Amino acid sequence: MSFNATSSSLPTHAELNEAYFVECDKQDPLTCFRDQFELADDLIYLNGNSLGVLPTAAKARMQEVIATEWGEGLIRSWNTYSWIDLPQRIGAKLAKIVGAKEHEVIVSDSTSVNLFKLAAAAIKLNPGRTKIVTEPGNFPTDLYILNGVKNFIGADIEIVTVPSNEITQHIDENTALVCLTHVHYKSGTMLNMNVITKAAHEKGALMMWDLSHSTGAVPVNLNQAQADLAVGCGYKYLNGGPGAPAFLYVAEKHIKSLQQPLTGWFGHANAFAMSDEYEAASGIEKTLCGTTPVIAASALEVGVDIMSQVDFVVLREKSLSLSEHFIKLMAPLCEQYGFELATPLDPNHRGSQVSYTHPEGYAIIQALIHQNIIGDFRAPNILRFGFAPLYVQFMDLWNTVNTLENIMRNETWNRPEFMKRSKVT
Repeated sequence: MSFNATSSSLPTHAELNEAYFVECDKQDPLTCFRDQFELADDLIYLNGNSLGVLPTAAKARMQEVIATEWGEGLIRSWNTYSWIDLPQRIGAKLAKIVGAKEHEVIVSDSTSVNLFKLAAAAIKLNPGRTKIVTEPGNFPTDLYILNGVKNFIGADIEIVTVPSNEITQHIDENTALVCLTHVHYKSGTMLNMNVITKAAHEKGALMMWDLSHSTGAVPVNLNQAQADLAVGCGYKYLNGGPGAPAFLYVAEKHIKSLQQPLTGWFGHANAFAMSDEYEAASGIEKTLCGTTPVIAASALEVGVDIMSQVDFVVLREKSLSLSEHFIKLMAPLCEQYGFELATPLDPNHRGSQVSYTHPEGYAIIQALIHQNIIGDFRAPNILRFGFAPLYVQFMDLWNTVNTLENIMRNETWNRPEFMKRSKVT
């Protein structure tokens, strides 16, 4: 199947009917992957950009880890089942997905912890410079963590309030690090990694990317872009499970000199020497801190193994086709009901989600969820629809927009139960 990836190549809105979307699904070369995930037939899941779906193989793998490796093997399993090597083993698999060398990526801690480790390390790697450049509206933890780095080691944070494509103008000779999210969590805007990284290097700054909404959703090539550092999430498009371990990347040229602040025992050159003196490992292992969460890491490996089978050219083509079709289907609802597209129309600047603003966004999403269509809401007014190409079908788009149109026409969203805010939105 050759996916139609631009709005100009799509049929007219009148021709976008149920039969058309059924045919799209029949021709989808990725449709075989859907059977590898636990999805009820009556559920439409457009929230893989927040929490990925359970891989069917993960259930058997969890049983094996819990009953056999932990239950029977106990402490012996650190050796007999190579628990000790999980961070490196999964990292090497992830390296192929993010365009890095196997020894440049490792699974470790959470995205937040990894961001702190690498941001602090970047200041050390770039002596004489004190400024970190980032942008507002970034995922909150990124800004919180960078401010934590500022408070603890005295870095300066410059939050640049300009369009992302102009941020390079604010990188100067005092900039130690530029830290940006590759795909924005609210709007789905995708930055040009190559151009921005090159601009940072021209000023002598290091470049760190947050790949949380990119990995497993869009092609990423860290080595080609010559990125210095990166962090990423394991529980979104990688389908590693809620709270899955994150990963980090350090370019080969920086590994030897990198010093990270959280010098825990797993980052030691010989953890089981039980020495009172810390000696950092020589490789990417130096970025580790505490003990690997074996059960969670084993679940993540299942998701990574699935993603490792994917042709990312085809994945990207389907992702863009899904988003282009969705935007076209939504156009009449925008005109009639006040939705405003928050995601770039230019597919070159779009990740694998489409977002809209609406004053009643929260209640509308709750009404959709009530109909077994799961998107999500981000304050103050963003409705997000994530398109994980391995399991989202074209018919999901047709059914979602039809259901949403009914909700708006009948004002179903305007019910007290849909207005009530839960702790997690």
